[in-house]
Amino acid sequence: MYNPKWIPAVTALILKIKRTGRPVLAALLVGVLLSLGFGSAKAAGEGSAASAWHQTDQSALRLIAATETTGDADTLILGLHFKLKPGWKIYWRSPGDAGFPPQPEWKGSENLKHAVIHWPAPERFSVIGLETLGYKKEVVFPLTVTRADPSRPLRMSGIVRYLTCDDICIPYDAEVALTLPRGPAEETARPSPFAHLISRYQSQVPVGDNRHGLRIETAETWGTGKDVMLRVKASATMPFQAPDLFPEGPPELTFSKPTVRLGPDRRTATLEIKVFGAKYLPGPDKSLAGKTLTVTLVDGNRGAEKRLDVIAGDGRGLNPGASTPIALILLFALLGGLILNLMPCVLPVLSIKLLGVVGHGGGERRLVRLSFLASAAGILFAFMVLAAALIILKTAGMTVGWGIQFQQPWFLVAMTLLVTAFACNLWGFFEVRLPGWVADMGEHAGHAHGLGGHFLQGAFATLLATPCSAPFLGTAIGFALARGGVEISAVFAALGIGLSLPYLTVATFPGLATRLPKPGPWMVTMKRVLGFALAATGVWLLSVLAISIGLKAAVGVGVLAAAAAGLLYLGHIVPDGAGRRAPLWMAVAAVAAFMVPGWLGDASGGAKNFKETTQGTGSLDRLWTPFDEAAIAKLVSEGHTVFVDVTAEWCLTCQINKAFVLNKKNVLAAFQGEKVVVMKADWTRPDPMISDFLARHQRYGIPFDVVYGPGAPTGIVLPELLSQDTVLDAFKQATLK
Repeated sequence: MYNPKWIPAVTALILKIKRTGRPVLAALLVGVLLSLGFGSAKAAGEGSAASAWHQTDQSALRLIAATETTGDADTLILGLHFKLKPGWKIYWRSPGDAGFPPQPEWKGSENLKHAVIHWPAPERFSVIGLETLGYKKEVVFPLTVTRADPSRPLRMSGIVRYLTCDDICIPYDAEVALTLPRGPAEETARPSPFAHLISRYQSQVPVGDNRHGLRIETAETWGTGKDVMLRVKASATMPFQAPDLFPEGPPELTFSKPTVRLGPDRRTATLEIKVFGAKYLPGPDKSLAGKTLTVTLVDGNRGAEKRLDVIAGDGRGLNPGASTPIALILLFALLGGLILNLMPCVLPVLSIKLLGVVGHGGGERRLVRLSFLASAAGILFAFMVLAAALIILKTAGMTVGWGIQFQQPWFLVAMTLLVTAFACNLWGFFEVRLPGWVADMGEHAGHAHGLGGHFLQGAFATLLATPCSAPFLGTAIGFALARGGVEISAVFAALGIGLSLPYLTVATFPGLATRLPKPGPWMVTMKRVLGFALAATGVWLLSVLAISIGLKAAVGVGVLAAAAAGLLYLGHIVPDGAGRRAPLWMAVAAVAAFMVPGWLGDASGGAKNFKETTQGTGSLDRLWTPFDEAAIAKLVSEGHTVFVDVTAEWCLTCQINKAFVLNKKNVLAAFQGEKVVVMKADWTRPDPMISDFLARHQRYGIPFDVVYGPGAPTGIVLPELLSQDTVLDAFKQATLK
């Protein structure tokens, strides 16, 4: 960096080099000196309204001004300008669960009366259940500065303490200083090159209510056991996109990420937040009622801020599980898991369950008990794995939901191969134990190592159950996924116990199985028939895969699965020679099946074309219109009744509803009304709009059906299992004004 003090020293060095007879080197040094002088002069011109950068390995900070001089103005606009390396962040004035904000001290300043820092709307960072608020990449904190004497220049000098964090956190003390001359008295202060930059961030500071068409209406609080909840209602002149809320109150309190529900026109929002640390509040009631909070509402580039007096509320309205005791939710989960045994998604596994019971006819009670306990353990294990996966996805800010793994091609390929292996097992293709991932899959109930097969059967039943939603299940799942890891784990454990209750019942009363007739030749025929039932499940999985990535890729996976089955059969009938190499080639076919989506898959056009060519030609298929949530409010205001069906090809309960309710004559007649719009939200493949729509209704699984109309502008939510009467009654209620 240029410094005038360098000139004498450099000049002396040039003269010394010239006297040694090296004029070329001396000329080069002159050029360097001139370039330094020219460059520094230019920098001084551009940087007269900016201090030098205070640089670290993670950040850079300087003080900038919106004008080149002070002029006669009492109040000036400056800014603290931060630049951060990728991944690093600094914090908002209320940092959340960790961190502290930048804290400037202007003790070395001259002619400074006071300086007020302003805070642009922050970003939310959710990591391992911790919620923090701050900024990445770049931010300017505008400063409103008042001079003590308007006739004198201003010198801002001080220390800014701040914390920057990535995987670790590093505190810094940065010294900054900037002098603004008064300038000619007859001239107005000229804008500096940084005026636009400061103005851009100044526009992002939420100040006052209704500044950007956002209005914060009310705040109410209530208690749910040990938890304290806060609900804020807001409105907007333009539709909300993705609103977030940052409450600030007593220092004892921290706040969770809000659960958001938007109105049908997206111009109203209700945001519900869990409050932590309320037990440390003064007073016997430990309530937020009567307290004053500063509430900041942010929606994209829009922001509003308001101080609100919190009123007492009862917790009704937003989240159906918000004020429901956890014990009742766990009971719902237990019942939902039990009913899940009767859902069509689990019916393919009925063959394995049935054989598990019949195969123990005349057997030992101890072995029966152990085998059914192993199956129940497999169910519980699979549910806890699902819970852990959802917790990780939710913590990472990704979409979570019941059955979303069926949207992933690799999962469908794995399930197709697994169903094929189970079918081959029932057909007797591997009397010898298979290697690796299918070890102990056989029905070796008379040996301890056979318990591994029963364990895997339970896990398999759980995976096939996840596309379905049963009564009570939606309430329990919605409660869990709207909360944290503890609630998700508890609810999924209760679901697992519910689904495994039939197994636990047989384990408790093994006589239910041992009193059946002993297995005989008739069991071979029964296994073959039930094996074809599982093969049909494999065909269904391939049809879902075809919708996801195209017919060509699905056929490729099907051919490889069939080839693997053929190799299993070859290894069974020809134990020597070529039969010995069958397991190796079978493994090659299985690996190739996972490669097919990348080779032949078409995640856009192919899936759409297949879907169009295989779609039914019934009346209902001709009535569907694409899902458009933004259009619902306008349609309702015009007197229309809108039926929304969130469905997927992998959701068998959805297909049952369609076949036995929605396609029936009376319901079709209602759908064909003059002012009826039937929207289909197809969630076969990931769709953020549908995911957000479900989340706003506190639903994380399908089927999900809702009816809007003049009599029900906010919608009537229907149960998971539809009936004609339920749909028609909702239509009548929604149509009435």
